[in-house]
This record gives sequence, structure tokens and C-alpha cells, in this order.
Amino acid sequence: MTALKDMPISFPGLFGGWEFNPDPIAIHIGHGVYWYGIILAAAMLAGLLLCMKQAKRFGLTEDNVLDMVLWAVPCCILGSRIYYVIFYLDLYRNADGSLDWGRMIAIWDGGLAIYGTVIAGVIVALLYTRHKKLKFAAMTDLAVMGLLLGQTIGRWANFINREAFGGLTDLPWRMRLWTSASAYIEVHPTFLYESLWNLVGLLLILFVVSRGRRFDGENTWFYFLWYGLGRAWIEGLRTDSLYLFDWTILGEPIRVSQALSMVMAAVAAWMLFYNIRIKKRSSEDLLVNCLAREKAEREAAEAAEIAETVEAEKAEQAPLAAREGDTDGDAH
Repeated sequence: MTALKDMPISFPGLFGGWEFNPDPIAIHIGHGVYWYGIILAAAMLAGLLLCMKQAKRFGLTEDNVLDMVLWAVPCCILGSRIYYVIFYLDLYRNADGSLDWGRMIAIWDGGLAIYGTVIAGVIVALLYTRHKKLKFAAMTDLAVMGLLLGQTIGRWANFINREAFGGLTDLPWRMRLWTSASAYIEVHPTFLYESLWNLVGLLLILFVVSRGRRFDGENTWFYFLWYGLGRAWIEGLRTDSLYLFDWTILGEPIRVSQALSMVMAAVAAWMLFYNIRIKKRSSEDLLVNCLAREKAEREAAEAAEIAETVEAEKAEQAPLAAREGDTDGDAH
């Protein structure tokens, strides 16, 4: 199902006849400045600011965050678009079957996939941390916090575009969308479900998981577990899923994001169990704690060196003071 982008949105079970009809274009200049892009830009900025503020807790600096973001943002946008186009390739074909390259790059019309973002982000983080000789897992523990905040905000771009909604429902919080000038549908507001799910995940990481981290990578695996579980549920409600070509299981088409989410959640659950219960990892090995110990050792070594220097100077001055005392005695 698709909804018209120039028709009102309403929640009749919550707000009665009140309707909201946002124009997808915020500023009508050239191709237009779309709310979709503005909201995504705000989401990225919010995620960046959060990561910069939290960086020290992970043994990283604001410069580390800024340097990586300069590479990650364009690569993640490109990755999310490529992922989407690959699985929706038929939407970007001309009547003769050739590819419509112009529509492929028309990102302002929507069409980004979060898993493409995550894949591109992981690759950039891996390359960046190797180049800078930083701990990859510490960087991803920080990055997933910004990613969750960005996803929480970014889903509202789908709301403005009347996309990423679910199947028909009569629940009190159903969302009404128009498919023609005279016909409407009432559906699950899955953009809202995912936004709220991500917000809860972010709060859990901020105030529970990261405060009790036992190993670098714990935030990361928790993110994949939490997001995987939520996305597997929400994807089952959506009507615009990306499908794995024409493959089926038990006669049902395979939803790419749902299958990937289930695998991701299972792997993440195992990695958390393995590191916490089997390896019994300790917070002593966290990058931030290792750096703190190294700093303390350096400061102790510097203090000891200063103390030795002072003692040596005192030892050198003692004979001189004694000779001066003897000279004074002889003079008397």
C-alpha cells in the first residue's frame, strides 16, 4: 500500500477529526528542501553531539568522534541508499527494463535502509580505528548511542513522507492515511513504534548498560540485540518491506530486514552470554580504564622522578652547606 504525500494524516482514535497535513517540501527552491532531509540532518547532528559529550566515558576524544563522522556521514548515506536500491531495484527501471539512474540518486524522494547505514558505519569505524590505532569496540560502543538517537529522530522523516507504516488495524492509536482523494486506510504507525523502541533502547544504554560495562563491545552487542528484536517485530507489521528477491519459506516471502534482525539478535545474545558468563570479562580491560591506569602510572613515574631530582639536589647542597658552616666557625 502507498499513501498520497499531499493528503492529511490523522489519528481518529486519539484526536477525533483533527488532521495534520505537512508539506514534504519545507522550502520550495529548485528541487526543494525536503523535511525528510532536514529531519535526517537534525538526527545526525543530535547523534554527533551525544557522542561528543559521552566520548570520555569510552576512552575517546571529541576529535576522534568528529574525524570519524566526517567520513561516516557520506558513506552511511551512500550505503543506506545502495542497500535500498538493490532490494527495490524494480522500482528504478524504465519501461524498457533499463535502469533509471536519475531516480536512483533522488534521495530526497525517500528510500534509505537503516541496515545499509549500519553496514557502512561498521566498515568506516573499522578502517578509522585501525588507522588511528584505537580500540574498535570502544568506538562502536560510543557510536551506537548516537545511532539510536539518530534513529529515534529520523523515523519522523517517514511520518512526514507518509511511508514506513504498517498493515490495517482498528487499534485506538491507528493512523489514517489517504490512498486517493476519496479512499483512506487506517494502519499501524510503525514509524512511531520504532522511534519509541529506539528511545527506550537509548535510555537503557545510557543509564544501565554503559554504566555497568564489563567489556568493550557490550553496548554494541546490546544495540544489535535490542534493535534486532524490535525490528523483527515491527517489520512483520509493515507493508513496504524489502523482500529477499523471490525466495520463500513455507510459501511466504522472506522479508530481508526481518530475517536479518532475527539473525542479528541471536548472534548478539550469544556474544553477550559468551563474554559475560563464559569468559567473565572484567571492566578492568575497558579502554577507558586501561588509559586511566596508564595515566596514573605516568603521573606516579613523573612524581617519583621529580622526588629523586629534589633529593639529588638536596644531597648536592648538603656538603656545600656543611663547608659554609665550617668556614663560618673558623672565622669566629
